[in-house]
Amino acid sequence: MCGIAGIMMKGKTKPKTTVLEKIAQALHHRGPDDQGILIKDQVGLVHTRLSIIDLNSGHQPLVDTAGNLLVVNGEIYNYVELRQELKDYPFKTTSDCEPILPLYQKWGAQFTKHLRGMYGLALYDPTQKNLILSRDPFGIKPLYFFEHPDFFAFASEPQAFFAAELLTPEIDPEVRSEAFQLRYTLRSSPIFKNIQRVNPGETLIVRNGQIVDRFILNHLPEAVNASVTLPEALKNLETALENSVGVHLRSDVPYGLFLSGGLDSATVLAMMKRHTDTPIRTYTVGFSGTKVHDEREQAKRLAQHFGTHHTEIDFSEQDFWKILPKVASAVDDLQLDMASLPTFKLAEMARQDVKVVLCGEGGDELLAGYGRYRKTWLPRWLGGRITKVSGTFDKIKYTGKIDDHWKSVLMNFEKEYSSRGFTKMQVAQSIDCATWLANGLMIKLDRCLMAHGVEGRTPFLDPIVAAHTFSLPDKLKATKGHGKWLLRHWLEKNLPIAEPFAKKRGFTVPVGEWIAEKATRVGPFVARQPGVQEVFAPEDVKAIFMSKDKHAQFAAWTLLFYAIWHQIHILRKPVVADTLTLLSL
Repeated sequence: MCGIAGIMMKGKTKPKTTVLEKIAQALHHRGPDDQGILIKDQVGLVHTRLSIIDLNSGHQPLVDTAGNLLVVNGEIYNYVELRQELKDYPFKTTSDCEPILPLYQKWGAQFTKHLRGMYGLALYDPTQKNLILSRDPFGIKPLYFFEHPDFFAFASEPQAFFAAELLTPEIDPEVRSEAFQLRYTLRSSPIFKNIQRVNPGETLIVRNGQIVDRFILNHLPEAVNASVTLPEALKNLETALENSVGVHLRSDVPYGLFLSGGLDSATVLAMMKRHTDTPIRTYTVGFSGTKVHDEREQAKRLAQHFGTHHTEIDFSEQDFWKILPKVASAVDDLQLDMASLPTFKLAEMARQDVKVVLCGEGGDELLAGYGRYRKTWLPRWLGGRITKVSGTFDKIKYTGKIDDHWKSVLMNFEKEYSSRGFTKMQVAQSIDCATWLANGLMIKLDRCLMAHGVEGRTPFLDPIVAAHTFSLPDKLKATKGHGKWLLRHWLEKNLPIAEPFAKKRGFTVPVGEWIAEKATRVGPFVARQPGVQEVFAPEDVKAIFMSKDKHAQFAAWTLLFYAIWHQIHILRKPVVADTLTLLSL
């Protein structure tokens, strides 16, 4: 896991080394172990490295026999198999990324079809004068770009552009509305004007600073395997997950697992134990003295069952107010998932022991774990369903500048996936994979872990697992009472201690309780923040903070986090270790 960036100038000018150095410094937290900067022709490449595989000789940019240059953020899990297939190539390292270069020599820009992993990468071909950018099919790893009259720039994080003064941060009001209503953004544009994401599975070809071609590698099967039987589906799921976890354990440094009381991380732990006899380090977070469900007891039972080195972390109200500015600083691509807070602290604690953690993210999306998927059986689910969906601020009274264009964006996704012949459930899953998963969950995981130099790995988000889950008939994914039905069935037989048919509780952070306790003090602070005043009247903000309604509490959290985020990323205020101090600057 690393940070990458680069600039392709238009014309014959070369990028300035001083600018590339500023970018590298801005991405240092992503790769504290090594740094590489290389200028070739009109292209400058930057790489900051977190050493996971080939600790001694994996320096980047990598250069092949044809002079092609490569920088990669991520891991290529099938690098062992690729090296065997490409054994005639004169490899210089044992890096997982180097096989990309001979793949490019053989397949051109279509080389990504042969990769199994998570990545945001850039390859410069000096013969063709092409800069190729590509992102993994699930969008696990980030990659951003913007086009300037004088150059084309890309980076793992938007804040690198601002740190190098290539661009001034400006808010896109429409995308801000998406974030406020949904707590994540929908499109290929983050909240900043002029910046775009490379979409999940997308490859861009840039020549002379301009995009000349782009295409997307689809990651979800196009058809339903209606003939698969339950025994076949169970065996396929087990084989795919065991294989995926096996390749996700490839590492030259210690690894661990974020273990909740949920089914997904329990499954990953069970599969990890099939590959190693060494006690696994597991980490769980809980919230003492609050009203939310605490997962630590269930996680502890699983840890004891598998004999792990288990660490329990308590996340307190004091942690909440102290950690908010740090999380807002890390999450430059705005998403408002409350789980970012404990995830950030988990990563901070885990970094004392490991550089790599496996996680259960992706199980709900591929195996239909969310309750909303079961609603797709209703005849009225498609055809205007999304126009009736409510966002966070639709459920409270306020006077503000939030529009509902996001509903039309969702409807376009719905039309696109419906046209592929997907079932209604698959349409819902596809929308989530393209939006919430890539622009919410994966941003949370990437930023909160990389802030501490920890690599997060997601075995559920694997092409082999996707092939054996997304294509299942709906009846094997969910029943009227339970989502993730197939996984629950497998766990009932193989890991009953996970209580697979217990009611799904979800992971809840008691943010509403903590904000309510300081509402009279915090509300006025937030109400006078410039970023918030662009959208809401101060009296409405104060009323939201004083309300006991649960929807208003979600809105209060959104406004609080955005106020801090805006101070740091738009007004460029320094990050301080106390929320109220930052809001008073």
